[in-house]
Amino acid sequence: MSGVAGHRSALSWAVNLSVVALVVLWLFPTFGLLVSSFRSADQIAASGWWKALFPSQISLTLRAAPPETQMQEGAVYVIAGTLFEAGQSGSVERWGISSRAFDAFGPGDVAPLRRGGTITVAADGSYRMEHTEPFGGTRGQRVFVTALSPPDFTLDNYRTVLLSGDGQDNMAKAFFNTLTVTIPATIIPILVAAFAAYALAWMDFPGRALLIAAIVGLLVVPLQLALIPLLKFHNSIGIGKGYLGVWLAHTGFGLPLAIYLLRNYMVSLPRDIIENARVDGATEFQIFTRIILPLSFPALASFAIFQFLWTWNDLLVAKVFLIDASGRTTVMTNQIVELLGTRGGNWEILATAAFVSIAVPLLVFFAMQRYLVRGLLAGSVK
Repeated sequence: MSGVAGHRSALSWAVNLSVVALVVLWLFPTFGLLVSSFRSADQIAASGWWKALFPSQISLTLRAAPPETQMQEGAVYVIAGTLFEAGQSGSVERWGISSRAFDAFGPGDVAPLRRGGTITVAADGSYRMEHTEPFGGTRGQRVFVTALSPPDFTLDNYRTVLLSGDGQDNMAKAFFNTLTVTIPATIIPILVAAFAAYALAWMDFPGRALLIAAIVGLLVVPLQLALIPLLKFHNSIGIGKGYLGVWLAHTGFGLPLAIYLLRNYMVSLPRDIIENARVDGATEFQIFTRIILPLSFPALASFAIFQFLWTWNDLLVAKVFLIDASGRTTVMTNQIVELLGTRGGNWEILATAAFVSIAVPLLVFFAMQRYLVRGLLAGSVK
């Protein structure tokens, strides 16, 4: 029965399951990053994103009010209040006043202070310190708390990333800088490569085979080899360290793949269409703009996806050709590196910045992914 028409072989099921597994593996970390971008720092440190909907046990180092807030009640001096700051909540399970015994006491227990007096902490985080003599010092008593915190989701991370700071601290500025780099660096190589691909596919001229071979050879040349010589050349003609220099750099590095991809697609188009247009008196430019370009849209969209994603996620070329100490031309990938240096412990800020960085590529990919396979398979069959 395996040869009966309409019967699905075991191999097709294996392929489908493999595709589903790959999609899940790709979406799993992305969804986790999205969830983490809405969580507070304490929640991220306490549990993984898959436990975001459940209460989590967090460890906090808090301080009581300073001695200057003490009040005298009869024969004792009292400092009272709540340990939780604004935006924090939870139920105290264990607490302590020493890092060596951070869970020595439970809610309602009374602990002796090292300098005299006592302190007690309730389950809701309220505390009361008592002493027969005035409390000394300038800072409040440090208290280690292990609390059960309810799920906490916030938009503060996005406000911090997108709306706060300026210069090198402003992710919103870096977002628009990245768009300024990516959009021209995607459009320019497509325009140049489309003309070159048409010429190599449908026009006869001396040296065409050598040009095609050179383009194929350039596909395997590492861009790292050309960065420094290209930067020196840009500096010598006055376009280094700016948007024009990085546009031309991305154009040069992307042209070999663009020409190769578009030429393979254009060669696979029916020859009769081009020959009939020439018989009817159409010029090469008219054939290119009115016939070839509309029919080559899948290949153009396929390369546009590759070029946009590569340029958007690029760090190396931006580091070399966009050197700006003031941060006016800092792109998002470099901004995230800066956040890693200045806010290495703020995982909630890093998760939010990373998700903001991948949001646009995700939209572009899902909007144009139906053209991706059609463009990659260009020229594979006749």
